[in-house]
Amino acid sequence: MRRLYEDPAYDTARWPQSHWRASLPAPPARPAAAGSLRTEVAVIGAGYAGLNAALRLAEAQDTDVVVLEAGQPGWGASGRNGGFCCLGGAHLTDAEIAARFGEGGARGFRDFQHRAIEHVAETLVRHAIDARQGPDGEVCLAHSRRALARLISEAEVRRRLYGEGTEIVAPGGLAERGLRGAGFAGAAILDKGFPIHPLAYAEGLARAAMARGVRIFGASPVVSMTAEGAGWRLATPEAELRARRVLIATNGYSSEDLPPWLGGRTLPVQSAILMTRPLTAAERQAQGFTTPVMSYDTRNLLHYFRHLPDGRFLFGMRGGTSARPEAEAKTAARVRREFARLFPAWAQVEVEHHWSGFVCMTGSHAPFIGPVPDAPGLYAALGWHGNGVAPASLGGVLAADLIAGAPVAIPAVMRKVPRRFPLPALRRPALRAAYLWKAMQDGPLP
Repeated sequence: MRRLYEDPAYDTARWPQSHWRASLPAPPARPAAAGSLRTEVAVIGAGYAGLNAALRLAEAQDTDVVVLEAGQPGWGASGRNGGFCCLGGAHLTDAEIAARFGEGGARGFRDFQHRAIEHVAETLVRHAIDARQGPDGEVCLAHSRRALARLISEAEVRRRLYGEGTEIVAPGGLAERGLRGAGFAGAAILDKGFPIHPLAYAEGLARAAMARGVRIFGASPVVSMTAEGAGWRLATPEAELRARRVLIATNGYSSEDLPPWLGGRTLPVQSAILMTRPLTAAERQAQGFTTPVMSYDTRNLLHYFRHLPDGRFLFGMRGGTSARPEAEAKTAARVRREFARLFPAWAQVEVEHHWSGFVCMTGSHAPFIGPVPDAPGLYAALGWHGNGVAPASLGGVLAADLIAGAPVAIPAVMRKVPRRFPLPALRRPALRAAYLWKAMQDGPLP
């Protein structure tokens, strides 16, 4: 298997040392695929996209589905993210999407984002998945006065394109809204989205899919795939699976040669998270950041953060460009330093967990849902750009309907086949250079 980072990033024998894994009972390990198997649809990857696709095919189409997962359901980004079920999914502004795909294209993608949040909410209720962790809404905090001006301009674009309102909070109003942090210069507040326990959601999806007949195999990485007759032959270390149609839903953990078409079209980017011990009410008041609403800032190298119902505080940011243990340790130390700079009253608060995972970018800066060119029966759904909880979930549903031949309307921005990154072998060196440039644009932390 050909991947971009060092082997430790893909070691499915161990779970990340996350709060999410530590806070749930360990589920029974799904067995590895073995022997000769057949199915109508094979799904590669047991994350939000793959599990939603499998569940949709089994429920709506009564399709026989097998899910092959290199680790266990939720082992990848779906079980280690920050739990922001929110708007987003592309690395393009609303104005850029409108310029490329027309205002109708922008509205179609925005409607998809809203429906994606609603889909997750309905799925949690319908399948009795206990994962929701807080109130509706999302706060974007300006890290400078110039950034606040951009937030105001972007709010006007959303009002004109979508008829959406945005509450703007001036610098002087942050404290009374429980939004006080070092260097914050204002905020924009949206009323959509909600926080979740990401691994509880992934495991709940797996249970729901299995209850409807989906076969899920863990410890079953696909090591080769070959077109064969009217379908595909997939090989794992212990099994050979024949399927008429295949969905690739491996996102940032994809192998670049499965299939070769995928090579150079994605860029896995590390995101790193810390979780504090529970904060007391007095500690929250001392810092002045008390809102239960999930939040993030406007930096290019952004920070995202939220209070959990039990008082713990989650703080995440872009990680490094290496998965070696020594590099991971340096990243964890940097996350701790930046957390202390933005929330100085909590600088000495104990941290219980550090972990990291991959965000998946594409060469076109947008997700992709569609058939793989020149490969009949092969489909892909990936590239959620760091906001995958909602779009990956509904994206899996749309991919399932596409595979089943059911009527489906995929937004134009998501139908475009991702281009390859220029000089794909140099993606990581280019990422390091981009981080340096973006950090200069952001300016120093307060």
